[in-house]
Amino acid sequence: MTRRVAYLGPPGTYSETAALAYAPDAELIPHPSFTAAARQVESGGADAAVVAIENSLEGSVTETLDLLVHGTELSITGEIVIPIDHCLLAKPGTALGDVEVVFSHTQALGQCREFMERRLGGAGQTASLSTVAAVTDMLASERVGAAISPRRAADLYPVEIIAEAIQDRSENVTRFVALAAADQPPTGNDKTSVAFTFSDEDKPGQVYRALGEFAERGINLSKIESRPAKEILGRYVFLVDLDGHRGDPTVSAALDAIRAEASSLRVFGSYPKAGTAG
Repeated sequence: MTRRVAYLGPPGTYSETAALAYAPDAELIPHPSFTAAARQVESGGADAAVVAIENSLEGSVTETLDLLVHGTELSITGEIVIPIDHCLLAKPGTALGDVEVVFSHTQALGQCREFMERRLGGAGQTASLSTVAAVTDMLASERVGAAISPRRAADLYPVEIIAEAIQDRSENVTRFVALAAADQPPTGNDKTSVAFTFSDEDKPGQVYRALGEFAERGINLSKIESRPAKEILGRYVFLVDLDGHRGDPTVSAALDAIRAEASSLRVFGSYPKAGTAG
């Protein structure tokens, strides 16, 4: 049976590229948001959803973090890292100086901030559902527009590339994760993602002690951040990516120690570390 993978569409997005890298032989199902892609898995319409979680220039994708923390019981079962190379697309014959408004996904707009300010300082910005949806938004606009999109979109729509490699830094990559009903068994080169919170009573050193459980066991942490708990102002969920599998004895012991200290602990999943695709 052909595997089905949901992703942020339409075809031509970086999410599609990540989904192809994750499951080259799968049937790909486009959706208008990362959340919608995850819901497809929850309903049984797909086996996995590939969603962006972190960009090297703009940082975390908050929709995905909030989905993991507050909106789904799916597990992270894999990760994919792909290079991001933005182009500026417009209707044929459009010059840079003609552009009045630029369309793209909010992450892409942020990744091209310096180019926008330097070359398109007078143009407005409009957020689109994806970098390829931005092309259809631009084509439908009554104002002279352009879209920040993948190069492949120029092969799918009646547009031309009017600027290339417009991201603020050439070393621009996005990390995607695959969400499914269960995570992966150990491979020997794994990563685990977790989230924990503390009780209503703040105590000095809570976060320090929790992170110390990893340090004492020699477990490397590759990412640490927080998101609002969406309860009261000042209450946060702490998110950590660590080297190792949740089934490893040292990792398991650290998680047990944090579980005893925190008011809640959730393991999003353990999964093989990714290289850079593409």
